Amino acid sequence: MEDEAEIYDGIRAQFPPAFGKQQKSQTSLEAIHNATRRSATAAAAAAAASSPSVFKNSDSKTNEALPSVSSSSKAWLDSLRNSKSSNPNPNGSVIGPPRPPPGPVPDKDEDDDVMVGPPPPPPGLGDDDDNDAKIGPPRPPVGPSSDSDEEEGEDNRYRIPMSNEIILKGHTKIVSALAIDHSGSRVLSGSYDYTVRMFDFQGMNSRLQSFRQLEPFEGEFIKGDMYIRDLKNTKGHISGLTCGEWHPKTKETILTSSEDGSLRIWDVNDFKSQKQVIKPKLARPGRIPVITCAWDREGKCIAGGIGDGSIQIWTLKPGWGSRPDIYIEKSHSDDITGLKFSSDGKTLLSRSFDGSLKVWDLRQIKAPLKVFDDLPNNYAQTNIAFSPDEQLFLTGTSVEKESTSGGLLCFYDSSKLELVQRVGISPSCSVVQCAWHPRLNQIFATSGDKSQGGTHVLYDPTLSERGALVCVARAPRKKSVDDFEAPLVIHNPHALPLFRDQPSRKRQREKILKDPIKSHKPELPINGPGHGGRVGTTKGSLLTQYLLKQGGMIKETWMEEDPREAILKYADVASKEPKFIAPAYAQTQPEPVFAKSDSEDEEK
Repeated sequence: MEDEAEIYDGIRAQFPPAFGKQQKSQTSLEAIHNATRRSATAAAAAAAASSPSVFKNSDSKTNEALPSVSSSSKAWLDSLRNSKSSNPNPNGSVIGPPRPPPGPVPDKDEDDDVMVGPPPPPPGLGDDDDNDAKIGPPRPPVGPSSDSDEEEGEDNRYRIPMSNEIILKGHTKIVSALAIDHSGSRVLSGSYDYTVRMFDFQGMNSRLQSFRQLEPFEGEFIKGDMYIRDLKNTKGHISGLTCGEWHPKTKETILTSSEDGSLRIWDVNDFKSQKQVIKPKLARPGRIPVITCAWDREGKCIAGGIGDGSIQIWTLKPGWGSRPDIYIEKSHSDDITGLKFSSDGKTLLSRSFDGSLKVWDLRQIKAPLKVFDDLPNNYAQTNIAFSPDEQLFLTGTSVEKESTSGGLLCFYDSSKLELVQRVGISPSCSVVQCAWHPRLNQIFATSGDKSQGGTHVLYDPTLSERGALVCVARAPRKKSVDDFEAPLVIHNPHALPLFRDQPSRKRQREKILKDPIKSHKPELPINGPGHGGRVGTTKGSLLTQYLLKQGGMIKETWMEEDPREAILKYADVASKEPKFIAPAYAQTQPEPVFAKSDSEDEEK
């Protein structure tokens, strides 16, 4: 055993001190959540919206000393502290029953019996309520405290999880798309940098790195013919997509809107054709882009935000067509970027480039129920989201040049239609997409600008479940001795230029002479049959031709004849029996007439 220990110590000495198991005290959850806690101003705003009014009246030092426990536990601790501080004992702390009061000494005859238990209280002191010992928490104050109780219940009713925050980074530009798994285990984010990143809460550690990165390519669904005028006759969209949303009940159905001015319903099992084509109603014939689209909670209605500022709603029923059932003309003065139905299907929220958010009652569409202004919007993907219980709805704002507020997340009361809370997400980045996951009870908000982008996750350790709580508490794995791998070094001296044998000039010259291309050597005549396009020296490539030539039956005399004599031997035949030129001039010019030369040189 001693030898093994010495061997281990000797091996361990060769590694840096950072390797190996190091026994350190584990970081408590309270310290971990304190590290992800939002800034003082944001935390104060969060406490005003989600924690009881007890913390508003308490000192800041008291709040900092409290651990991260539930709101009810914090209220109980504060009540105990108030009870102790409100009942000081000027005579010093007394433990046990009160001392008997001084009085007349009783007679010995009356004191024969032994007294059991504490002495009875002195007369006259029982009527004084100030000297009674208080047992349990203090009584609720009487009078104006009833209003504070109402405010406390009202503030605590929303329970917005925003005390802590983490950021899922990795994108180099603003994040414009967000999707969360139904169980809340995975998050997908899409950015203007043409990438999609996948985050897994169960597999991530505190470094918050994505486990996969994708770059989408052009289209899974079939693309339509851009030269066909009627969009109903095309098999797919002919321009870029602006929005897409899955069916809330059927997993294989998806709704898309496009710049070509149509909405289409697809089945993911068949990429070659769409199930339905919807053409919105237009005041003038033409193609106006559809900016956004949305399903209702039951998947029976479709809403589309048109580029002319109108909102059109179609009800899916037998024999339905492109004529909208609800048509809201000029709902916004600019393009609509987001639509959201309530769960009962009676309320519709709309978000636009004109910096407003409108609440519509679908039973009375002549005018909106409420209009919220001063919500700057510079991105076509800015959406609206409901809280899980639909008491609140929220949206993000964009950063303007002269504004100092930054990107905000605004919460509104659904019943009272009033602003509840403004939460600052980033001082220099705009907030585009937002979502409130019902199972995790965590709020997701995407933000960014031209040079950075990320997804902010707001949560509360006392209200939220899983999600960010899982990955924040998981420390990154440390390297151990077993993970250390020494780089393999192959020592080959002859591979170095210093030790290479340089070939002599004679050998290089001989090598070049052997190369026909480098030496420019002319091609030698071919002996035997031809090959590679070159004619060989044999007399005929066939055996029959070779035998006939050798036997004298085929004579090739053209190599030995004079070309002038070979032509003139046909002169008599050409003059007696002309075939080509002479018959054409037989009637007009029976005898050839040659031009006479006037040049003096020829006469001489």
